[in-house]
Amino acid sequence: MTALRGLFGELRRRNVLRAGVLYIGAAWALAQGFAQLTPVVGAPQWITRGFLVAAAFGFPLWIAFVWLYEITPEGLKRGSEVAPGDSITHLTGRKLDFWIIGILAVAVVLLLTDHFLSGDAAGKASGAVLGIPAKSIAVLPLADEGKDPDQQYFSDGLSEELIADLTQISALKVIGRNSSFQFRNSNVGYAAIGKKLGVATLLEGSVRRQGDRIRIVVSLIRAADSSQVWAQTYDRQLKDIFAVQSEIGHAVADALQIKLLGKPLVSEEQPASGNVTAYRMMLQSRSIARHGTEPALQQGVALLENALRLDPNYAYAYGVLSNFWINLGRLYLVGEQRQHVYAKARDAVVTELNLAPDTASAHVDRGYVLAVLDHNQQGALIEFKRALELAPNDGNTMSFLAGQLSTLGQLQPAVDLYRRALDTDPLRSDWYSNLANLLVAQGRLDEADQALHAALELQPDFPGLYQWLALTAVLRGNVAAASSNAERETDPDLKAWALTLSAQIAGDAARADAALRDYVAKYGASEPYLIAELYAQRQQPDEMFQWLDRALTEQDGDIAFLLYDPFFPRYRHDVRFAALCRRFGLPPPADGPKPGN
Repeated sequence: MTALRGLFGELRRRNVLRAGVLYIGAAWALAQGFAQLTPVVGAPQWITRGFLVAAAFGFPLWIAFVWLYEITPEGLKRGSEVAPGDSITHLTGRKLDFWIIGILAVAVVLLLTDHFLSGDAAGKASGAVLGIPAKSIAVLPLADEGKDPDQQYFSDGLSEELIADLTQISALKVIGRNSSFQFRNSNVGYAAIGKKLGVATLLEGSVRRQGDRIRIVVSLIRAADSSQVWAQTYDRQLKDIFAVQSEIGHAVADALQIKLLGKPLVSEEQPASGNVTAYRMMLQSRSIARHGTEPALQQGVALLENALRLDPNYAYAYGVLSNFWINLGRLYLVGEQRQHVYAKARDAVVTELNLAPDTASAHVDRGYVLAVLDHNQQGALIEFKRALELAPNDGNTMSFLAGQLSTLGQLQPAVDLYRRALDTDPLRSDWYSNLANLLVAQGRLDEADQALHAALELQPDFPGLYQWLALTAVLRGNVAAASSNAERETDPDLKAWALTLSAQIAGDAARADAALRDYVAKYGASEPYLIAELYAQRQQPDEMFQWLDRALTEQDGDIAFLLYDPFFPRYRHDVRFAALCRRFGLPPPADGPKPGN
């Protein structure tokens, strides 16, 4: 007992106990600092855990050092070499007391700051402090770990499938492909991604396919603090890919405490037969056709036709094929060739709807055919509404319905729906542009400019944004702003139209006439609708109606703007306008305010 008291006294004399308290307090304060800073800078959560492990290993080394060495006026010396009368451990102890008090004060301040700024732990974990729904997620593009760079379409396709599966969960907010895929190979931290997308959790992972085997590694990350909520590795045969996707969806729902009531998560994009080869061909065709060129669309068509030979009942593939035929016809074909592919598009979508009558995609595809090819706008509206009933959380379906509502002149419901769609896919420049178009039609030019500038922040080179800013300036009569924005348009064809439009209000009649003649000479065969707008701005209705008639006859896609085009309100009671509406399947024109009023 005497020996133990002697040891304890010696520990106190050499300040070993004080040094231990100082070490623990400093480690505690630093750990709190790491924990609060890592989410802000997007650093991984393991940094804090790694520091604590290192601190634990370092503690006995620190104690041994303090026991063996003593601070003296001449510097560090081994304790055994310092005579008791020369020791200044009492002075060192007082300094250590001050250091202990200071460090513990810092630790307490950090603890209180974390508590009051972050709120309770549940609020912090869910992102509720930022106004972000706790049950919200973005699927980041799965990394392709294979050796073939041409196989990325497969990992991208799986990412899109997971998005489609999770969108079926009514209690979960899911971000669309366009926005989440913008963070491919991004150095942005999890917290910043979550804030930008408006979600509390992120799903990330990787895919490796070798022969008939597939390995999928996924983890669910809490965006606010970069902590891992759940992780799993799936090593399966390729034929089990659809079951794995459903398992992942259910695991995410369980991790977020969402009850599915046993409902299976089955994407409409999967073949009912489970034919993986046909599915891969569909994914590859969709990836290639996104380039939008004629060869890309033709290659996409060939892949889909091969997929349908393997699986003639693959409903979703018929819908994709229908869209490819329509895009080929509208963009690259004329005359009998165009009508031939349009007939194929109609047949494909009829087959899709017969095979899968209760899928949202089939009704969207049917609505697209009715609106674009058959000019049956009311029928298309019914189809898009049915699609949204079947997929109420899908932003793309919302955008199709919003576009059809605007075609029929129902502008405010369309505005509201585009805003809902943007909540699911907040980084889509094209949807901001569409929203701006509707706001212009309502005369809300300042709000339209705000939407266009939001799109420019997301994608400065997105075609058409400066064209629309030039248009709003023309509607205000601001010649300088119209010309300036027209010059900044990135698309050369749209730039030519914006410059021609700006010239019409510049006060130089000869210049305006020359600009119009030049534009008609260059674009008369391809842009009849835009030429009609120019004549409307010049208040030349006879020429305007002639070009509108051509636009409708030649199936110019811009004819869908007819009821909400800002240049046409003054002509709505002309019998020729009513005749155009009837031919295009639109309701009789209604009175409305002129833009800018």
